[in-house]
Amino acid sequence: MYLTPEEEKLMNGHGGPTYQKAIEILAALGDIYGADRLIPIKSTQIAGVSYKTIGDAGLEWISDLKGKVVVPSILNPAGMDMECWEEMGINRDFAQKQQEIIKAYEALGVRTECSCTPYNIYDDLADFGDHVAWSESSAISYANSFIGARTNREGGPSALSAALVGKTPNYGFHLDENRHPVILIEVEPQLSDSDYGALGYIAGEMIGDKVPIFDLNSSPTKDELKSLGAAMAASGSVALYHVRGITPEAGKYELPGEKITIQEKQIKEVYKSGEPDLIAFGCPHSSSDELEKLAQLLEGKKVKKEVWICTSRAIKNRHPGLIRRIEKSGAKVFCDTCMVVSPASEKFKCMMVNSGKALKYAPNLCGVKSILASSEDCIKAACR
Repeated sequence: MYLTPEEEKLMNGHGGPTYQKAIEILAALGDIYGADRLIPIKSTQIAGVSYKTIGDAGLEWISDLKGKVVVPSILNPAGMDMECWEEMGINRDFAQKQQEIIKAYEALGVRTECSCTPYNIYDDLADFGDHVAWSESSAISYANSFIGARTNREGGPSALSAALVGKTPNYGFHLDENRHPVILIEVEPQLSDSDYGALGYIAGEMIGDKVPIFDLNSSPTKDELKSLGAAMAASGSVALYHVRGITPEAGKYELPGEKITIQEKQIKEVYKSGEPDLIAFGCPHSSSDELEKLAQLLEGKKVKKEVWICTSRAIKNRHPGLIRRIEKSGAKVFCDTCMVVSPASEKFKCMMVNSGKALKYAPNLCGVKSILASSEDCIKAACR
């Protein structure tokens, strides 16, 4: 892979060991995937934040870095609400380690809002055609698909390296030839709410990492598309999808010859019965519209089970009245974290979610049985 004279200097250690390690990581990725060069990026979103997932080794690696990021950079969810961790049942030792991780990132100039939906916090992170380096699977899907920006599935170290250098290797979804759909997915039923998570759960398992284009009989909201992409990224490895008539690149390419059809009975089969002891929303983080819907569903009700609603702190701070309406019911609104990256979820036996992503991840990452239900049915279960 070609390196500019400035990049060669970093490779030779002229910027110090942190920048040398960063350019080495990026160059190695570029060589592995056949990139011709490094390209400038507009922003990064960095995974590897929860102490549950990175442990002491990850904390030590981040703490040893000395430098500053050169593009806007934001963190993925942490392992706890940074203010209300005791309410979540997090122990003090975990909390201390988690705080150290956040401080280490902060020392590097990373914005320490911890969210898998950074596009709901800042407007300056990605626009159509921008090259970015994002880590979290649902955020990658949203950036590539709904925004029309360009990012590969970055690991935490490569995203942080890109943040420090301001560049990423030019391969994969940064290139036009890799963004065209290779399989058409026709969806027979009309969908709403958690059906999009169910659809993504099914589609991801069927197509793996292929780029699909959907032909839908319904008009999804921005949040429903977020849910679709998140579930496909979790059950498969889909990082880019198109929806005819909706996503910005859908009309750019010819329809592929390969086709599959999703029927209503397949969607219904994803829903299972069960008796949850935790009802959890916000995987990916709840938007203001999703919080408003939950507030309406909870109006005049009192929850009888543990209910968590995860969102970004920025969204919570923008809508104090909305949060009060939700919490009046006894439901808890947590920030900075989510149910699948926090050890607090592990004390429960069965988690009910309205998210296809959480449906997939909760058993694998938390050891908790998961069941999918609509938002309405989740609230009904919480109140009975």
